[in-house]
Amino acid sequence: MLRQCRLRSCSMNNGFFTGTNCEVCNDEGKFIMSDREANSVGRILALVLRHAPEKFNVDMDINGWVETRELSKAIADSRRHLHWVRAWHFEAIANADEKGRWQVENEMIRATYGHSIEIELDLPTDDIPEALYWPCEASEVESLLKFGILSGDRKHIHLSRTIENALEAGHVRIGRPSIIEVDTIRAIADGHTIYRAGTTVFLTDEVPPTALYPVGEDDPIVQETFARWDEEE
Repeated sequence: MLRQCRLRSCSMNNGFFTGTNCEVCNDEGKFIMSDREANSVGRILALVLRHAPEKFNVDMDINGWVETRELSKAIADSRRHLHWVRAWHFEAIANADEKGRWQVENEMIRATYGHSIEIELDLPTDDIPEALYWPCEASEVESLLKFGILSGDRKHIHLSRTIENALEAGHVRIGRPSIIEVDTIRAIADGHTIYRAGTTVFLTDEVPPTALYPVGEDDPIVQETFARWDEEE
């Protein structure tokens, strides 16, 4: 469930957290919404902010921003079970989200990645890790190392901060993803811009083959993750 810490001295995520107790101060916190309610609002945010703002008749600017008050009213008016939603609930969801999927500033909200609609990114390009990671099918590795990674039908390539992040992202559609390491220093030197999106996600339009290196299945993180998946099955 989504809760807010009641201790003013606790500044983690502006006091918002998921679970029963704050990880910083162990305060039980004030109840904000259930997991079911948070997931319901989150699905609407994904629809509106990534794919179809017209579904809720809200205006989106060229950088993907939507007014929080306009969006909360649109949700409350069209979803009776979410009549209680207010603009500040979006801040709670955004701050508690570990992946950093949403950004709230000055009574505006936007998705930081995952768009299928045309927007102009103005995300930060500093503090990019020296290596990022990309999940793929094992059969795709040879071709990617030869031709590079292209965005294809997606607006941007979504790279992950860690090998584990990439494995989890790829596991959604691939049983045991192969991982390719991206040398970001080489890619940027070759003229490719990389954006910081969420806390674990980075975006770019293309990665040249000269910046790609395969991560072997004997990598300890890969082996540990595969073993954990086997235990969970």
